[in-house]
Amino acid sequence: MNVLITGGTGYIGSHTAVELIESGHNVVILDNLSNSEIAVLDRIKDITGTRPTFYEADLMDLNVTEAIFDSHAFDAVIHFAALKAVGESVEKPLAYYRNNLIGTLNLLQVMKNHNVNQFVFSSSATVYGNPATNPIFEDFPLRTTNPYGATKLMIEDALRDMHHTDPNFHMAILRYFNPVGAHQSGLIGEAPNGIPNNLMPYITKVATGELAQLNVFGSDYDTPDGTGVRDYIHVVDLAKGHLKALEKLQNEPGLVTYNLGTGIGYSVLDLVKTFEATTGIKIPYKLTGRRPGDIATCYANPDKARTELGWIAEYGIAEMCRDAWNWESRDTD
Repeated sequence: MNVLITGGTGYIGSHTAVELIESGHNVVILDNLSNSEIAVLDRIKDITGTRPTFYEADLMDLNVTEAIFDSHAFDAVIHFAALKAVGESVEKPLAYYRNNLIGTLNLLQVMKNHNVNQFVFSSSATVYGNPATNPIFEDFPLRTTNPYGATKLMIEDALRDMHHTDPNFHMAILRYFNPVGAHQSGLIGEAPNGIPNNLMPYITKVATGELAQLNVFGSDYDTPDGTGVRDYIHVVDLAKGHLKALEKLQNEPGLVTYNLGTGIGYSVLDLVKTFEATTGIKIPYKLTGRRPGDIATCYANPDKARTELGWIAEYGIAEMCRDAWNWESRDTD
């Protein structure tokens, strides 16, 4: 298949590109490089032997997006490109609504113009808001606690409406839990600009000495140790889920929605302690106040993805810590 990956030089996008190329697909990447770097393309080539075709472009530019589709006969699109930090979305809601919604609507319109009808959407567990119980099933009520999650839910609603009016538009909505880790080669991994918003890269920056300590946001949640509990999933497992979703759309077209998580909840301090045990590096941390938009506990029931996609998370939390440190320590040599 000829697959366009938007946001394909980013963290999850680059790992998905690797999995697709290694499975024999042709990959084209569109990315504005706002939170990634061009060197990722060479690293993908080092892993796979193939350097994807690349366009430095922004989905906000409808004409440029049209021109890219004019130049290729795409079979499917995997859509990652978006602003993605929960805390930042609370501070800058307008930027999140403008970028995430308009960019996606432009992409969908161009797909329709070019009769490209297979779409895998990078959604999020934030669409469940603060769930009444855990684990979370796909049929739980949908609500959000922050603008980032609201943009994901609005896009999901748009996709459901599109499919209702055009059943030949086939789509998979993948609700991620918390991706961590890196490719086992150490060549690609999470590399956010500035101070990281996500927990694992913050931990690895403290481990390298780039940051003095980890700030743990919230120590008074109703959890075993008072810190937030999340379902951490290895980014390679997550990337493989996209390949399975594409196969699903090929074999059984329609509209499908899946949680991609391990089904296990770990607290912030669980992750810190596992990282310390795996690497032998002490992580100093400070307990601080809760972060706006965060919730106490969130972890998946991934049974639907296992049953319908034949997908299951293979890596545990120790491997996630190992690979994240392998990436970070090589990257800073």
